[in-house]
Amino acid sequence: MTDGSGSERNAIQVLQRADRLLGLLAERDGPWSLGELAATSGLHRSTVHRILASLTELGYVDRQAAGHYALGSRVLALASRMHGRLDLRLEALVVMQHLRDRLGETVSLMLREGDEVVCLERSPGRLQLRVECAPGEREALHLSAAGKLYLADGGFEACAEYAERTGLAGGTTQAIRDVPRLYRELERARRTGYALDSEEREAGVTAIAVPVRGPGKRLLAAVVLASPSSRYRDTWIPRVLEAGRALSRRLGG
Repeated sequence: MTDGSGSERNAIQVLQRADRLLGLLAERDGPWSLGELAATSGLHRSTVHRILASLTELGYVDRQAAGHYALGSRVLALASRMHGRLDLRLEALVVMQHLRDRLGETVSLMLREGDEVVCLERSPGRLQLRVECAPGEREALHLSAAGKLYLADGGFEACAEYAERTGLAGGTTQAIRDVPRLYRELERARRTGYALDSEEREAGVTAIAVPVRGPGKRLLAAVVLASPSSRYRDTWIPRVLEAGRALSRRLGG
């Protein structure tokens, strides 16, 4: 018979260290480098790296660039289930349904998880021929309008690393396959405040995404309006932008 108290203490210590690192990540709007986290937490660099790798895999931490980390969408997804002021899903539904009712098209709320965005909530379009997006559905960052917003928020280095990791694979013949073109697209998104998916993920579908920002202008999510390309109109963009601003205001952004 063996005494399990030692392994239990080790498990508790790992949890305490993970909690310490998550607390540090929550203190800053921007990302932390691995070295900063190690120095501030007082933990060995290899220990910090090992814990962050596990937290990243679980979605609690987002690895944004070489050696840089921020809180992941899993933290936000858990927080949104709590009753409180910052219930992202419930706050978003009010704005999403209003936008859907004005334009008739499907509106989704997307969050980043690793190299993808995932649908947290959606308001289905009113028309018979509409774009479907079920909660839990995932899209590669470079193929989706919402994903482009997250890539734009991370900067060139993170974009290049993403391209190297993924090979910019998947999608249609319209998908972006090279880093310079992708970065030009991200620069345009930063300048205009919205991103487009022009039949890059799915033929015949066009989508507009706008950022949802919280305190400190941190990117929390993206509101996406998607329609059959035959119905898409550039005149929708100002209304989608206003929806993103309205939700950001509700969340303190």
